[in-house]
Amino acid sequence: MPDVSSRPKTRIERDSLGTLEVPSDAYYGVQTARAVQNFPISGERLHIEMVRAAARIKIAAARANMEVKALDRKKGEAIVQAAEEVLAGRFDRDFVVDAYQAGAGTSFHMNVNEVIANRACEILGGKRGDHALVSPNDDVNMAQSTNDVIPTAMRLAAYTLSGPAHEEMRALARALGSRAEAFSGVLKSGRTHLQDAVPVTLGQEFSAYAATVEGWSEWLGRSRDGLLSLGLGGNAAGTGINAHPEYRSRAVEHLAALTGAPFRPAENLFDAMQSMAPFVRVSSVLRGFSLDLTRIANDLRLLASGPTTGFNEINLPTVQPGSSIMPGKVNPVMLEMTNMVCYQVIGYDTTVAYAGQAGQLELNVMMPVIAHNLTRALAILAPTLRALREKCIDGITANEEVCRRYFEHSTALATALNPYIGYLAAAEIAKESAKSGKTVVELVREKKLLTEEQIAKVFSAKGMTNPGGS
Repeated sequence: MPDVSSRPKTRIERDSLGTLEVPSDAYYGVQTARAVQNFPISGERLHIEMVRAAARIKIAAARANMEVKALDRKKGEAIVQAAEEVLAGRFDRDFVVDAYQAGAGTSFHMNVNEVIANRACEILGGKRGDHALVSPNDDVNMAQSTNDVIPTAMRLAAYTLSGPAHEEMRALARALGSRAEAFSGVLKSGRTHLQDAVPVTLGQEFSAYAATVEGWSEWLGRSRDGLLSLGLGGNAAGTGINAHPEYRSRAVEHLAALTGAPFRPAENLFDAMQSMAPFVRVSSVLRGFSLDLTRIANDLRLLASGPTTGFNEINLPTVQPGSSIMPGKVNPVMLEMTNMVCYQVIGYDTTVAYAGQAGQLELNVMMPVIAHNLTRALAILAPTLRALREKCIDGITANEEVCRRYFEHSTALATALNPYIGYLAAAEIAKESAKSGKTVVELVREKKLLTEEQIAKVFSAKGMTNPGGS
């Protein structure tokens, strides 16, 4: 049996700074190894969708370069095959650069280039590290730069990850709308300033939640469109240096075919490289949505509070015990989880916003941290919305008797008397109701302020909750 302990565990690779040992079983190379040494920061990596996006770019670039006769076909086909294997997830463990790394994402980009180059060497019958056969810089990165590849990869990754988030926002809006219809006849006391206000229906409250979520889903859809304009082909500064004149359009066309998305060349390559506006727009929509979703979650927690010492107007589905010591206690855990995710998304957006304004002249070097935070926000939002909908919203029921009791005993019913007896007289009725414990309707009958026919009309569900209903 051979002595495997004598086999070398490293290989030597060379870059412009000299030589460095690389693990013999690694597909990444010397520049990645330097980044691993330089940035032992968080142990976090850029989202795997960034790797997938970069692999698609390398496929599109190789095909475009072969078409314009800039890249040897045999070499180009090996690069395409290697990138397709990256796309399939074969080399996920070889993407080892920390999320907090060299500016602009050069370390991550070279990690991709080296993995593809080393695998392409093997496909052509060579060994990993044989860059005379396939070079990560000259061949895999032909006609490209970190400065146009990374913002393009960010667009692809954000577009892909925002798709599920967008669909889940729309599904949540539909679920809230369904609850609005189910509760359309449940009359209850409205509240402003957390004090009794004029009546509404529980359905009207939920219809507002549905409209809010639907509105944000429309904004996310619009902001996704801004990700479709690609600066690939701009190369180092937007001029397209070292690229064939047809490379840009061909590469973007291949990307559109690979993804099934209507990607298009940017009208201004310099803008596509300098401005982080497309990512800031998406992130700011997520922030705004999270602020509103936090409000909605807090409303639902309040409406479900109790059951004996709170509002208790709605029932939330029971999904787990709520206490390690209090038997029978149940907490609004899905809403609490939603709050936590919303706060995290807001935090991610703060980083994106600061990094988005940090560019200088032809480049924003803070792209890695923008990519890291935006992709994380999108990645956690979609499953949160799905869990919230399936384990909470869809199963909410109304405590109609509780809602009716609050409605009947609310002093705010006196507001409906304003057109008949005036504000000041109605205020006296409200104060007497609060002091005596008699309902506003009982006092109206007792004082013969309205006829029975008027009472039935004024204090009906339609009369109380619809414009002009009374």
